[in-house]
Amino acid sequence: MNTQLTIRHSSRLHGTLTVPGDKSISHRALILGSLARGQNRVRGWLAAGDTLATLGAIRSLGIDVQRRGNDLTFRGGTLSRSLGHVNCMNAGTAMRLLVGLLAGQPFETTLDGSDQLRKRPMRRVVDPLRAMGANITETEGRAPMTIRPAPLVGMEHRLKVASAQVKSAILLAGLQAQGTTTVIEPGPGRDHTERMLAAMGANITVNGTFVTVDSGEVSLAPLELTIPGDLSSAAFLIVAATLLPGSTIQIDGVGLNPTRTGLLDALRRMGADISIEATSEEAGEPVGTLRICGSGLRGTEVGGAEVVRAIDELPILAVAATQADGDTVIRDAAELRVKEVDRIGMLAQELRKLGAEIEEQDDGMIVHGPTKLHGAQVNSHGDHRLGMALAVAGLVAEGETCVEDADSIGDSFPGFAESLAKLGAEIG
Repeated sequence: MNTQLTIRHSSRLHGTLTVPGDKSISHRALILGSLARGQNRVRGWLAAGDTLATLGAIRSLGIDVQRRGNDLTFRGGTLSRSLGHVNCMNAGTAMRLLVGLLAGQPFETTLDGSDQLRKRPMRRVVDPLRAMGANITETEGRAPMTIRPAPLVGMEHRLKVASAQVKSAILLAGLQAQGTTTVIEPGPGRDHTERMLAAMGANITVNGTFVTVDSGEVSLAPLELTIPGDLSSAAFLIVAATLLPGSTIQIDGVGLNPTRTGLLDALRRMGADISIEATSEEAGEPVGTLRICGSGLRGTEVGGAEVVRAIDELPILAVAATQADGDTVIRDAAELRVKEVDRIGMLAQELRKLGAEIEEQDDGMIVHGPTKLHGAQVNSHGDHRLGMALAVAGLVAEGETCVEDADSIGDSFPGFAESLAKLGAEIG
């Protein structure tokens, strides 16, 4: 289904709301919980396109997940062979983590997905797993992939590029391997898997950029958690409120994992008025409240380790940069080229239709600001984050903006348009 989202120039935003559960944690709750000995209880789970793919995959592997709205209960501990291919649909996180989960299982499984997912590179996950002894056949480095039973041996892996998905796949395999498995990252990366495993009682240690897991004799305890709101989803509301003068919004119950707050750091450096208050913790994840007021911005530079902490938010940061005083440089972000789509090329192409001045680089972009945006017909190209970024750009553009293929937004933020409308945005 190809839906269209219409956005009109809006004045200030005002109000208090929450955002759907964290997508990364929702994926991991299902996958790690499937290994736990006992009954998992997960509240606030994200029911969106990508996570529903993970739910379907876990069910196809013999785990009876009971779902009531956004609450899940299921007993982990024993996976079984799927009757057919496991369909990961459009979810890259699901496929990459499942390869690690299944590498140590005593049955054969084939992972497949959408045409879009079949284009995404998988060898950077497969190669380290093969080094541990995994028997994996891929299709020219991509899906479909078949995983056959094989004994795994723990070893040390040094990642060339920080990737939470690759790290998580290796750690999942390490839980089922003989001996110790260590992942060495080139810099700080997302650590949701490590936090959740620690909360479940795994033999895991983190020392700087070294993460070590030992299968040992420890059984994982079942999960009992409420998933915090997704900061990556909140990012679009944060930027919308920042760019519309006079806005004041509050977002409650948001995950504040420090490996995910790069966008907040960059926006505050640009002059954004954002206050952060940590209020609680869930399975090792800090949770809190964000308050955002409209404010003027100035250009900045984002690169190095900060990119890892803001990789999914860089498209909406680029939208913010179109209204900032001066140039904003985003570098070291070549990873954006191999997401659901080429987010550098497609974002630059679509924002230019609105009047933005963007120079595309191999590993990022230079955004010249401020520029006066005007309404236009734009397309998400089936990418949820591009769709939301273009919608926010439409709020500050003169006239009317139509985002084609807007149904993709449901992959991570169901109710996105309704949330903006609740805050007073002209959207429909």
